[in-house]
Amino acid sequence: MAGIWLDVLDEIARTCAAHGRGDLLQTVRQKRTQLLDPTLRVLVIGEPNQGKSQLINAIINAPACPVGDGRTTVLPTVVQHAEAPAVAVAQVPPPAPGQPAGAATVTVERTPVALNQVAAGVAGLVGRRPGGGPAYVEIGLPRALLGAGVVLVDTPGTDEVTGIGAAASVAAPARADTVLLVSDSTRELSVAELNMLLHIMRSHPNVLVVQSKTDLVADWRTVAERNRQHLAEAGVAATLIPVSAALRLRAAAADDRALNAESGFPALIARLQHDLAGKADHLARAAVQTVARTVVEQLAAPLRAELATQEAEEQSGPISRLHAAQREVDELRRCSTRWQNTLTDEITDLLADLEYDLRDRTRQILRAVDEAFDTADPLVAWDTFQEWLERSLVEAAETNHEWLIQRCDWIARRVAANFDRYGYDVLPPWSMTMPEDIGERLPELQRPTIDRFTTGQKLFTGMKGSYGGMLMFGLATTLAGMPMINPVSVGIGALFGGKSIRDESKQLLRRRQATVKTAIQRHVDDFFVRIIRDCRDAARQVQRMLRDHFTGLTEELQEAIVQSFRSAKQEADTDASLREQRQREIRLKMTRLAAVYEQAQQLTAARSAPLLLEPQA
Repeated sequence: MAGIWLDVLDEIARTCAAHGRGDLLQTVRQKRTQLLDPTLRVLVIGEPNQGKSQLINAIINAPACPVGDGRTTVLPTVVQHAEAPAVAVAQVPPPAPGQPAGAATVTVERTPVALNQVAAGVAGLVGRRPGGGPAYVEIGLPRALLGAGVVLVDTPGTDEVTGIGAAASVAAPARADTVLLVSDSTRELSVAELNMLLHIMRSHPNVLVVQSKTDLVADWRTVAERNRQHLAEAGVAATLIPVSAALRLRAAAADDRALNAESGFPALIARLQHDLAGKADHLARAAVQTVARTVVEQLAAPLRAELATQEAEEQSGPISRLHAAQREVDELRRCSTRWQNTLTDEITDLLADLEYDLRDRTRQILRAVDEAFDTADPLVAWDTFQEWLERSLVEAAETNHEWLIQRCDWIARRVAANFDRYGYDVLPPWSMTMPEDIGERLPELQRPTIDRFTTGQKLFTGMKGSYGGMLMFGLATTLAGMPMINPVSVGIGALFGGKSIRDESKQLLRRRQATVKTAIQRHVDDFFVRIIRDCRDAARQVQRMLRDHFTGLTEELQEAIVQSFRSAKQEADTDASLREQRQREIRLKMTRLAAVYEQAQQLTAARSAPLLLEPQA
């Protein structure tokens, strides 16, 4: 019968060894030894003063465990079969330095104790060696139930779990085949007791709740029913058996079978006998199932944590750095496009703005020229005007060139702003200055050819004008009987001659003014064409310088980023390969753990249900 579950337990041990968990392997080996032991180890636990010791005495029908007189159980008490009554205090030597407790089998030191000193031994007052390891009391009695293989272990109260005796491994629930939680009938199950049951059932499949002292409470059945409801609501699959140790002991003394049945102990003893008979079968199967669940949980937890860690490292490790490097490559490509477009657009706008600015300044100069020569005579004001015009044109050229310098510096900074994310100054190491020979490069203003009104021209113009007037008025005076040349005709001719001279002089002035305006217009146009050409050449030169500088910078950044990308890709590929290999190993281990767990679950598929025995009223 033990072959199937033993094979599963051995497989669990091999799995623990394969995972390098020596602690779990030691636990599994201890469980294997325990399950192969034909005795049924029954652990009795509960809060203080619930009647645990009296319960054990009633089960074996002997005063083995001291009770009454305010006695407190300090050391766990193991009640087992012996041919003659015997008591001893067993003490485990402390582990060697660096050796975990329970790592190896050690010899237990036993100190015999007189039968009348059992209470002192249980209280931890005799038989213990100072500085030794955990201790417990062994009581041997010749009883049929004990001789059949039942071993009862009385434990200190749960509020004394930190006591010396409770630290002994002999009282650990994991080393028990059946656990009895004792709670008296004076109250319902407490939250602490329910939590204790939930904790124990995580590592132990066979738990009974013994409701003691039914003889002290008249409505113990109501308490029992409420306790069953509490167990169901808490999800604790434990059988509840109400008992009375006092009735059991009285029935044994009087050999009263009815009173013994009323005590509830026949159901409890029948359950213990059933567990003893089925230890090698259904109890062992359930225990192996629990061991498998515990081992698989502890082995799978670090594997799940490692998978989660690998997923987190995938987001922040080499793969993340590869993605970051790829983003840097893409960002540099976009940056290259942006700064080239920025440079082209800004240079185009600069040329248009320079042309408009210079055109506007030359128009203002031409407007001032028109206003000046609408009244001024070029023959008189030319020298002064020429000096002003040259000065105005040089000032316009300098202002326009200074604006060119400022805009070129602004364009360089605007283009460099595209590289701000790379964290260092990328401005080109150059600066534009105002050319010192800008006035010498301007076209020379040639004095236009201006017609002068000479004395001969004036005399000739006056004679032509006076001749017509004198002739016209001379003919008019002949009708009055006067000669053609008379003082009147001569005077009027002189007037006409003077007017002709003045009119001709004004016409010559307007022609001179128009000639000068036309000449200045041509000069200003030549000036505009030359200056704009120089500005365009300077702007194109700046554009080429900026293009070469930022192209070199882009190539330098690209080389560094591409090298970083290659390194990140190589590292990511290596890391991905190692991670994938490790993930395959983890998944394989998880699959094997699942197979072990499934194999253990199948052990209890055909297991018979435990007996649900209730005492008769």
